[in-house]
Amino acid sequence: MKRFLPLLALAIAILPVSLSAVEDAYPRTSSGDLELKTLPAARWMRTDSAKDYFSADNGLFMKLFRYIDSNKIPMTAPVEAGITPGTMVFYMDAASAQRADLVETEQVKITAVPERRVAAIGIRGSYSRENYEEALTALKAWLAKRTDVKAAGEPYAVYWNSPFVPFFLKQSEVHIPVAPAK
Repeated sequence: MKRFLPLLALAIAILPVSLSAVEDAYPRTSSGDLELKTLPAARWMRTDSAKDYFSADNGLFMKLFRYIDSNKIPMTAPVEAGITPGTMVFYMDAASAQRADLVETEQVKITAVPERRVAAIGIRGSYSRENYEEALTALKAWLAKRTDVKAAGEPYAVYWNSPFVPFFLKQSEVHIPVAPAK
């Protein structure tokens, strides 16, 4: 057992690095931080579910994964998730965004999105409804105190890590689209 513990510690330390070899669509908000940030214009793949995002069988991830796998599109981070109804978005890397051969399917829609401004809070921990709700409450309270911007859309979750990253190392965010206050 004593020989196993150093190997386990090394595996846990290396795991996030080995699973983070994907292109990030925009900079992350650090855990516990609240900020306004501008998300760049992008091209993404989106799928929808009539079920809530946190339903165990919403099928969103696999619809998008099958699409990127069959079209040889590299995985990017983050994955964005609308909660009710459930939606999921994968960003396209720069090269895939230029491909003319990618076509929409009944399950996966391809959309160009303009630059967006959001209020964001960074989270560390499992991708659970409880963590999402707790962060959303803190973000709404912070946003309510601001006089320069106001909420201008529905909140959504932002997930940075693979399902294989241990829960205590996972990074996520909650975003609320914002617009200038009048």
